[in-house]
Amino acid sequence: MLDLKFVRENADAVKTNIANKNESADIDSILSLDEKRRNIIGEVESLKSKRNTVSKEIARLKKNKENADDTIAEMKTVSETIKKLDTQLSDTETEMNNYLSKIPNMVHLDVPVGKTEDDNVFIREWGTPNTEKTKEDHIAIAKRLKLVDFERAAKVSGSGFAFYTGKGAKLERALINFFLDNHIDNGYTELFAPFIVNPESMYGTGQLPKMEEDMYCSREDQMYLIPTAEVPLTNFRGGEMLNPADLPIKYCGYSPCFRREAGSYGKETKGLLRVHQFNKVEMVKFVKADESYKELDLLVGEVEELLKALELPYRVIRLCTGDTSFASAMTYDLEVWSPAEQKWLEVSSCSNFESFQARRANIRFKPDPKSKPEFVHTLNGSGLATPRIMVAILENYLQADGSVKVPEVLKQFCGFETL
Repeated sequence: MLDLKFVRENADAVKTNIANKNESADIDSILSLDEKRRNIIGEVESLKSKRNTVSKEIARLKKNKENADDTIAEMKTVSETIKKLDTQLSDTETEMNNYLSKIPNMVHLDVPVGKTEDDNVFIREWGTPNTEKTKEDHIAIAKRLKLVDFERAAKVSGSGFAFYTGKGAKLERALINFFLDNHIDNGYTELFAPFIVNPESMYGTGQLPKMEEDMYCSREDQMYLIPTAEVPLTNFRGGEMLNPADLPIKYCGYSPCFRREAGSYGKETKGLLRVHQFNKVEMVKFVKADESYKELDLLVGEVEELLKALELPYRVIRLCTGDTSFASAMTYDLEVWSPAEQKWLEVSSCSNFESFQARRANIRFKPDPKSKPEFVHTLNGSGLATPRIMVAILENYLQADGSVKVPEVLKQFCGFETL
């Protein structure tokens, strides 16, 4: 959430940012409600000052044994008016905060202005993409080698789900263990988080109210299946005052991710390219404001380490304003090459949310004991999401005899060398 004072003092810039992010939010209503709120506060403070004066006058009259009935009646009227205004103030602030919650985060000045992914900016590339289209795509390979069963998953759960079977299941587990071990070696603390969270947690990281239609929700319990481990890992420190000596704080964790993909109509959905449930290892950081963009670069570098170790051709893209998420100030996508699709597939997004999430989740620290609390900056990155990594491995490691080599770094985790 943006600071109200910032919105008030930078209304035009906020409106421009909303347009650049392809979002919608009613800034004029916020400013009108803010003015109403401040007028009510001024009136309440004036009445409270009057009530204090009247209270002293009552005390003086009683001390002098004079009649204080009219003055007491006046104070009662003032108190009733204050009570009504307090209710108005609460209602006004609730309405205003509802509008505020729908304003997207401001993007960093280095984020390119653009409407779609076509306006994203290429940063760098590693490896040599195979520009010769493979005869089999990942679906055909996975079916032939009995690694994934899409048909039985559809029977059990519907389209957009998958059963990993046999060596496919073990390779999937190997990827998760490989990712986690690397992050732990890089100083992250592993958390095994709940997969179901309350609305407050979804609000804290910015999924609610913006992305509600994309979430699986148990309406009876008002609980949500997580779309990413970012939600529980970030809210793990929600409402806390962090020790500045502990910053940066770094967590990683595995979770299944659940997404209805309500806004994905027309996008590529076959096989593992877009599914409703998938596995992902997430990285989350809590850092000081002046270190957050350095930490973002480090985060991207840690994801690149994994892709280099897997020897998968990849590229790094900086997202434009229209492709940057609601809560993010800057995002880099990392994409691997699919020989069958002859295109790049996103496998990781690394984002700096600055203080946007921390303000919603109330995560602060004091730079020193005498200073006022400040909001930390939060970052997260996919390290990594497995479905498209599996796609890339099956297609990039496909051999002439139809087998698939296992990447060298995964052999110790899965115990076999070929599929």
